[in-house]
Amino acid sequence: MSTVDDPRIVEFDVRTDEMLVNMGPQHPSTHGVLRLVLRTDGEIVSEVTPHIGYLHRCAEKIGENLTPRQWIPYTDRMDYLAGMNMNLGWSLCVEKLMNLQLPEKAKHLRVIIAELGRIASHLVGMGAYGLDLGSFSPFLYAFREREKILDLFELACGARLTYSYLTVGGATADLPPGWLQKCEEFLDQLLPVIDECHALLTSNAIFIKRTANVGVMSAEMAIDYGCTGPVLRGSGVDQDLRRDGEEFYTDMYDGYAFEVIVEKDGHYPSDHKYPPVPPEAVLGDCWHRFYVRMIEVRQAIDLVRQAIDRYSTASGSYGEPVKLNEKLPKGEAYLETEAPRGQMGFYIVSDGSAIPWRVRARSSCFSNLSVASELCKNTLIADIPAIIGSLDIVMGEIDR
Repeated sequence: MSTVDDPRIVEFDVRTDEMLVNMGPQHPSTHGVLRLVLRTDGEIVSEVTPHIGYLHRCAEKIGENLTPRQWIPYTDRMDYLAGMNMNLGWSLCVEKLMNLQLPEKAKHLRVIIAELGRIASHLVGMGAYGLDLGSFSPFLYAFREREKILDLFELACGARLTYSYLTVGGATADLPPGWLQKCEEFLDQLLPVIDECHALLTSNAIFIKRTANVGVMSAEMAIDYGCTGPVLRGSGVDQDLRRDGEEFYTDMYDGYAFEVIVEKDGHYPSDHKYPPVPPEAVLGDCWHRFYVRMIEVRQAIDLVRQAIDRYSTASGSYGEPVKLNEKLPKGEAYLETEAPRGQMGFYIVSDGSAIPWRVRARSSCFSNLSVASELCKNTLIADIPAIIGSLDIVMGEIDR
């Protein structure tokens, strides 16, 4: 939205000086160690320049000195709010290089874990976004439910944040007895909580005022900047790698019933429990990016239920992790998966030894953050947390 169209801005014939204001690198609304340099004229922001690198850990170079299985714990620390999804992306990339096919049971186990990871990630995104805009209660609701997912992950692998559970060849262990029942009980009680979160934020008049028609990103802009995930779908672009990705990845979701969460013909996928789109909202604004994630939580719940049914009757085992020093075939492989924040890609080049010759990661958050400069032009300072928060970035994935 430009300053000309913004009814909140009243023009006075007053001469002001431009100022450079630092927001971050340690700031509660930057979602990590991110520094934003704002060029301001009064309350109007004319330019925003992101500065990254404060969390750089040389993960990719470390990956060129370890075997693929040894590097799994480093993927956990990229998007540390969706560690299971990072484990999955790297494992699939290595398995593609090795042309390693997993048993059906292992694929369904991975869907269960990956979609639970998506729910946990979106819960943090929802709660933290409410906190950015001054609403504290949704943060407590979100983290209470996320803790229950972490309890399930702890039962499966013994860890609550950095898991190293999904690995090359399948998983480190099968799900323990009684785990599926506990998971289904959690999903049953989560659904009414999601409705409460919608009431607290999605339909909240103050929240709508802060997010609707703010930070509008057209579909063309989203594509030009390489945005992916909910940020891209929030602008109306119908793309999801679980449906549109490589067969080596989409085979995991083969036979699952789900719709890509994107507005089509003025409507999102039909479900009477979704709050209606407010008239103030414009496709591609902060509200729509938030809304896509909220609907994806309900979609992920349904996918986990489907995966539990399939896992319970599937043949084969949970997979067999490859040897720690297994030699890799000579060649290269690249694979992107639909992580909670967008397309997370991993690239590996092998010279035939057990240790990769080159390792690279394509961060979804890096591309999503790159559009911030464009979105924040000619906005109010108060809109910056709303715009940055709507991108749902994690700096560990950007800096690696």
